[in-house]
Amino acid sequence: ADASSMHTQRWLAAATARGAQAVVVTRIPAYIPGVKVITVAVGPNKMAWFTALPELRRVVKIIAQDFQPNVLHGHYVASYGFWAAACGLNLPCVLTAWGSDILLTPQKSFFMRALVRWSLRRANAITADSQDMLNAILLLHPQAPVEQILWGADTDHFCPGKAADHFEIISLRSWEANYNIDTIIDAFAKFLFLRPHSRAVLHLLGGGSLAMILQEQVNRLGLSAHVRLHGRLDDAGMLALMQRCHVSVSVPSSDATSVSMLEAMACGLPIIASQLPANQQWINQDGGWIVPVRDTDALLEALTDAHDHAAQAHAKGQRNRRLVLEKASHQQQMDMAWQVYERLLKDGA
Repeated sequence: ADASSMHTQRWLAAATARGAQAVVVTRIPAYIPGVKVITVAVGPNKMAWFTALPELRRVVKIIAQDFQPNVLHGHYVASYGFWAAACGLNLPCVLTAWGSDILLTPQKSFFMRALVRWSLRRANAITADSQDMLNAILLLHPQAPVEQILWGADTDHFCPGKAADHFEIISLRSWEANYNIDTIIDAFAKFLFLRPHSRAVLHLLGGGSLAMILQEQVNRLGLSAHVRLHGRLDDAGMLALMQRCHVSVSVPSSDATSVSMLEAMACGLPIIASQLPANQQWINQDGGWIVPVRDTDALLEALTDAHDHAAQAHAKGQRNRRLVLEKASHQQQMDMAWQVYERLLKDGA
């Protein structure tokens, strides 16, 4: 897995809290408390995942001798999942799909589709965090042993707070093309034109390669007094801003179940989400607004509705909090992941 990923680190923290010991093999080193991290050097091109296989197998053989693992787990099917399937360990194997590895990568070429299918067929259990991803996996491997397990939201940490007196909006998505932050900024500019006395503020979190382009867009539209480009924040910083806000916007072109969306829901926020199956699995008219991808006018209409009907928007947010507590808490979902490990160990025995 990618040791630098917050998702990897949270999954491992949950596993070690339940009594596991873990070693992570990664191409990107990072410190993870209580976990040994081993780096395998991989070049910048995609073929490097293949050319690194001899070194990977050498490293894994040493790990197996010293550590004697019981379960092998690959995160992101098209890269580390491939490594897990190809590393040479005869162990129960779990693969976790993250989104684009299933929804986009197999469409890129016959070769990538074959690689993903090959990896899936060597797994004893496959997890994904949305129904459309499970369906896509089954199209690639009809007998796949799939199970929906979410990353989930820490509902003890992410909880409702006192909102700001004036209308504040938050986007938690990265500043990359897929997440359509430019569309959010355009819609917000139109919103301010329609509601000039709202004193509205748009908080943009996440950071990314489009930072300069988005800053230029904000300046060009005269929004500097109303848009805050915070970049990447830690959980405490995210929480403080979410608790100030009245609505969260997540409108990517492609996505699985978004952890940041679940965290915003756990904070009691209504959600404006793009019209994707993974979003519609969680958000409907009771929990927010579904808008077509890159539809500025539809997004404007949703923002205006959230502002003009504050009581109804608040009720949508309360519904979202209840839904996450019931079906998407991190603790609950990691209990399910632990049960997958236990079942594989029992079956293997």
